[in-house]
Amino acid sequence: MTRQEETEYIMLDLSSSVAVVTGANRGLGREFARQLVKHGATVFAGARNPASLDVPGATPLPLDITDPDQVAEAARIASDANLVINNAGVSTFARLVDGDLADIRKEMETNYFGTLHMVRAFAPVLKVSGRGAFLNVSSVMAWLGYEHSNSYGASKAAVWALSNGLRAELSDDGIQVSSLFLASTDTDMMADVDVPKNDPADVVRIALEGLAAGKHEILADQAAVDLKATLSQDRGRFSGAPR
Repeated sequence: MTRQEETEYIMLDLSSSVAVVTGANRGLGREFARQLVKHGATVFAGARNPASLDVPGATPLPLDITDPDQVAEAARIASDANLVINNAGVSTFARLVDGDLADIRKEMETNYFGTLHMVRAFAPVLKVSGRGAFLNVSSVMAWLGYEHSNSYGASKAAVWALSNGLRAELSDDGIQVSSLFLASTDTDMMADVDVPKNDPADVVRIALEGLAAGKHEILADQAAVDLKATLSQDRGRFSGAPR
């Protein structure tokens, strides 16, 4: 793949960006907000409880992405945004066959529909900016089957499909849509899981570099690179692989 084929967007200047980060009170979201501030961006850090936000230089933004009214208000407040990092998400480790259906719905409502709420509210904002971008955080679980967490994987596969569709729908508006894929990372979501984990700072650095370079899909670690390269193979091979 040539550089031109891999990168189809104009370079994004993070230093002059006005960014909205969802789930910015912890984990990857907090690191996204921190590094964007360091780059010189104006950052709106979104969280259900703004009092839990502690990123110096970022503006706290009350934001529950499952509440369309609150998302609409966030779009009104951050009306000059040209970058939205759709990071907020939840994992209940529910199984598809016998997991609590309320947990499964919660994952889909947050990870998929919450991201969609943000896109629908902010797409007109990004269009006005003349040069906007969405970064949607997915997961290698979008490509895996495991003995648990498969409803989470289904919701992240939905985010992958969402991003692919948005890329087509928003291309005429000059809006970049990038997806981020990563394996286990050292955040609260994975705190009780004893597996090797990425450093959130490394994941976010790679994500922002890929976003600025205009990449459609950003693979944050070797697991993501290896899995993406094998998607044409028999999917039964990947049942039971680590998240």
